[in-house]
Amino acid sequence: MARSINRVVLVGNLTRDPESRQAGATTVCTLRLAVNDQVKDQSSGQWVDRPNYFDVDVFGAQGELCVKYLAKGRQVAVEGKLRWREWETQEGQKRSAVSVVADNIQFIGPREGGGQSGGQRESGNAGGAPFTAAPDFAEGDVGDDDIPF
Repeated sequence: MARSINRVVLVGNLTRDPESRQAGATTVCTLRLAVNDQVKDQSSGQWVDRPNYFDVDVFGAQGELCVKYLAKGRQVAVEGKLRWREWETQEGQKRSAVSVVADNIQFIGPREGGGQSGGQRESGNAGGAPFTAAPDFAEGDVGDDDIPF
């Protein structure tokens, strides 16, 4: 029997500031991500954006970095897996939800305020790799001789 595959890749914008909580000794950061889908409006015939909203859980050091560096409106890329949860409310109603458990978060868009301080950009990896910074390059700073292939 073949193994199941549970992978998702999303690129979108945060709809609110990250929220964190402690689960034992581990930090859990929750993000709300809006990802637009292009659909054709039946009445006008024009293509319009239809938002889809996803809850994303980021664990450990990567979650702490998300809380520190991300804010509402920031664009991020998320790679992870879907998790389905089910619970019962105090009134006895059954509820369920699907969320994304992030394995990798990439900070894409500029920080709030429109620029990077110190000419550096954040990059994160939820797989436990340390936080690294990459330099920003202005258009024209990279020539053909700088490309390694």
